Amino acid sequence: MAYIETIPEEQATGAVAAMYDADRELAGYVRNLAKAFSAAPDIYAAWVQLNSTIKARMDLRRYELATIAAARRLRSTYCAHAHGSVLLGQFLDSDTLRAAMEDHHQAGLDPVEVAVMDYADKIADDATCVTEADVEQLRTHGLTDAEIVDVAAAASARCFFSKMLDGLGVQADARYRDLDPELSAALTLGRPVSSA
Repeated sequence: MAYIETIPEEQATGAVAAMYDADRELAGYVRNLAKAFSAAPDIYAAWVQLNSTIKARMDLRRYELATIAAARRLRSTYCAHAHGSVLLGQFLDSDTLRAAMEDHHQAGLDPVEVAVMDYADKIADDATCVTEADVEQLRTHGLTDAEIVDVAAAASARCFFSKMLDGLGVQADARYRDLDPELSAALTLGRPVSSA
């Protein structure tokens, strides 16, 4: 699950127990990502606050598309599965999601969504390559400067979280193996999904 030792659920106390309880309430079980933060629950709490703030400022579909574009560029299997599952459950069918993972320009998405994914992808790849023209492109699609900041925040935050998980060797939860095998293969970009 991870390259570091994590605190088992039955041994968790204090802030770690509270973190596990909150994760169990949210997901129905304690996810591998929460266990990976058992040595630093304060960092996880700060992440949750940051990510919740970004997400609350955005339309959920836009947030998820920006996030999955960044996760794809970062080769984050965990984040691609987690956010792909949200898109699958609420916004996209399996074929569209698989197409978006292969090439979002050919997935039948709205031109605004394509532009948002382009921008998020470019930030995750090399933010120093973002130009004023990239931002102006979003404006031509009707995004306000505040909305552009939100997309940049979503992509940038994903860089932190995806790299944190992969840097610790954290694998996506085994429950993602229940997805359609072709879709799961499209979402498996780096590390494999956990078998346990």
